[in-house]
Amino acid sequence: MSEKPTNGRKAFGHIAPALADYTDNVLFGDVWERPGLSPRDRSLITVASLISLYRLNELPFHMKKALENGVSKDELIEVITHLAFYSGWPTAASALPIAQRAFEEAGQ
Repeated sequence: MSEKPTNGRKAFGHIAPALADYTDNVLFGDVWERPGLSPRDRSLITVASLISLYRLNELPFHMKKALENGVSKDELIEVITHLAFYSGWPTAASALPIAQRAFEEAGQ
């Protein structure tokens, strides 16, 4: 396993080094780097999935990543609004404060 301070290693490498390695090398190394979708498209899909599945722990990281990958603030709000009708009002309402924090942290 690599000793460089990657996102997975920083987040939980101290307790689950193998999971951190899989996160860094397989998920963000192999899966996210596949040529079939752009990082922007992968971010839109991931954010929509996390909102729909009510995965609030992972959502802040992926909202920030989506902004870094070129998804706009307006697009993320539109995703949340659209999902209110498909994944439920509570999932969309719960995503809004997370989005607002991500926007503030990104200076948007």
